[in-house]
Amino acid sequence: MAVAQQVLRSEWTKIKSVRSTAWTLGLAAVVTIALGALISAVSKNGFKDLSQENQLTFDPTLTSFAGMGLGQLAMIVFGVLVVSNEYSTGMIRTSLAAVPQRGTFFFGKAAIATLLALVVGMVTSFVTFFVGQAMLGGHSASLGDPGVLRAVVGGGLYMTLITMFSMGITAVLRSPVLSLGVLMPFFFLVTNILGSVSATKKVGQYFPDQAGGKIMQVVPTSDDAPYGPWGGLAIMVLWVAAALFFGYLSLKRRDA
Repeated sequence: MAVAQQVLRSEWTKIKSVRSTAWTLGLAAVVTIALGALISAVSKNGFKDLSQENQLTFDPTLTSFAGMGLGQLAMIVFGVLVVSNEYSTGMIRTSLAAVPQRGTFFFGKAAIATLLALVVGMVTSFVTFFVGQAMLGGHSASLGDPGVLRAVVGGGLYMTLITMFSMGITAVLRSPVLSLGVLMPFFFLVTNILGSVSATKKVGQYFPDQAGGKIMQVVPTSDDAPYGPWGGLAIMVLWVAAALFFGYLSLKRRDA
């Protein structure tokens, strides 16, 4: 227990001493809130031009989270930096010499970064929602409406899980350039393409961002996903668990 506490304190010190990690978390919040507010304002002004069907299926909660796509970019970078900084500087050898229990080291690092991501994600999600609804005016939703609180809390969980997934992948790949080179196309090209093409749509629905994003929906859509909001989040959790597991195995079995 004493070793675990020391590892947690050490990892907290490492994270807060690197300015880039703090900047990425701040950027995630700013981008998500600002873009969500902008899209909400545009949606309010253009609401009257929507068809009756689109007006009936309009999801004010999901609209306020329109900036989440870019916000998750910063969370991915944060997850990559937390793990890769020690590899790029060579400090990983010193860290493992100080903490030879690699499982304790890896999951201690992951725990601190996850806690930070959760705090930032939850604050960002709630602020994004309230700002977005203010911009929507008469077309807004209330936190007490059915499914809205679940969606807002889910937005914070989504940002946290994206960070955890990125940490696991980076632990396998070790290189920040290679990790970002894999994660960015995966989330911003591959999953979107597979999710929009009819031949591969059923496969794309089970990718982490596509499945996890369901948690932020309040108004049901016409897609044929065989799972609901919590089912989608559970699928994302499985992806994250697999990424962290293989990240741990990589650290355990390979030389620093």
